[in-house]
Amino acid sequence: MTTPRTAIIVGGGIAGIAAALRLSERGVAVTLVETRKKLGGRATSFVDARTGMTIDNCQHVAMACCTNYLDLCGRLGVLDKIRWQRDIFWVEEGGRVSVMQPGMLPAPMHFAVSFLAVRFLSAREKVRASMAMRAVLTADRALWKHATFAEWLGAQSQPRSLIEKFWAPIIVSACNLPPERASAASALHVFQEGFLSRRDAAMVGVAAVPLVELYDSAEAVLARAGGAIRLGTGIERLWTDRVVTTGGEELRADAVICAVPPERAVRIVAPELQERDARFERMSRITHSPILGVHLAFDRPVLPMHSAVLVNRATQWLFRKSPPGEPASMLGSHVHAVISAADEWIALDEEEITRRVVADVHACFPASREAKLISSRPVKEKLATFAATPEVEGLRPGSFGESGLILAGDYVQTGWPATMEGAARSGYMAAAEVLRCGVEEVLAPSLKRTRLVRLMAR
Repeated sequence: MTTPRTAIIVGGGIAGIAAALRLSERGVAVTLVETRKKLGGRATSFVDARTGMTIDNCQHVAMACCTNYLDLCGRLGVLDKIRWQRDIFWVEEGGRVSVMQPGMLPAPMHFAVSFLAVRFLSAREKVRASMAMRAVLTADRALWKHATFAEWLGAQSQPRSLIEKFWAPIIVSACNLPPERASAASALHVFQEGFLSRRDAAMVGVAAVPLVELYDSAEAVLARAGGAIRLGTGIERLWTDRVVTTGGEELRADAVICAVPPERAVRIVAPELQERDARFERMSRITHSPILGVHLAFDRPVLPMHSAVLVNRATQWLFRKSPPGEPASMLGSHVHAVISAADEWIALDEEEITRRVVADVHACFPASREAKLISSRPVKEKLATFAATPEVEGLRPGSFGESGLILAGDYVQTGWPATMEGAARSGYMAAAEVLRCGVEEVLAPSLKRTRLVRLMAR
């Protein structure tokens, strides 16, 4: 079987871009088709008509363990546009700050010294958390794929206060679900790979530019391989060798990759393909979890650190943003607030959302009460991620199925939660299907666990 010479990729999110780049590097002429007039999918930006500023749909972060997403950024030539943070600031009501950071001890004990020094947890809670973290290290994720993370925490006798202050903020942000709903397997993955495997694995990377700018070089990369990007082109129907646009145009290729979210895939994939492919019935039952991002601008700095976890507040994270040309004296005046698993927020109007978020900012940063709010722009992503519950984890499809159609997207079976890393991995896996090669040829290797971690995890 010869390698296909042409391919159509439907969907210009991270998964579609990742697949397109790997195929173009192997000499496949790719046509990347995207309904919107910009790339990035849910991890992109838009121009706010109220302020004229380019702002992200929602704050997206990477970790050093996200090797395939970082590999993609390297191929796009934008690694220098990611700002890395080693410290995690936890801020309580009243303004008390605790800092978690990797110390001199080897993994998996690298956070031990700073964790013992945090002030938002009691001595008893620290002991309980340490015991559970040891259990995380040795946990077999496959044995917990039918349980929630709350059930796993219950098995480790974790008190409710500790869950609310420590475990929940991390898992809600990483899996976009509370522990009561999140798959234990996905949650354990976050801690095993992101916090315990290596000293540098938990470093957080945040784009220093609007997300949409990370994809600017994609068109040139594809063009050099004889491909092209078609923005603003909707797809009416999709088969394994052709697509029909909403304008009635038929595009043909040797291979087609469907790199759109599952709810859209079941609308555009040809019915005759779906009838003989069990993946699509399962995909139709995949549910979602929303994220709310709120862009705030004050007349003076209110956030003294690059980002902060707000302890026991409905607003979970704050990120400091820096618009182009912002003077150093105003650093921290533009803030992006993030509420993951935001089901209870979606029905609220912008005024109420702003009131609640600003109240959380005032509670944790009392000096911010002196600042004047200049603007607020809530952005609701109702279908932000698939809901990685134990039930939905069992519905995630493989890249390839009986119909012969290749799928890409963070919802396929990547071994990762709904993340940019999962999306990038899925794109690379889809490219491997087109190239008819092993996935190990295209996937970036995961960070290798240290020898001590491997020994302790036995």
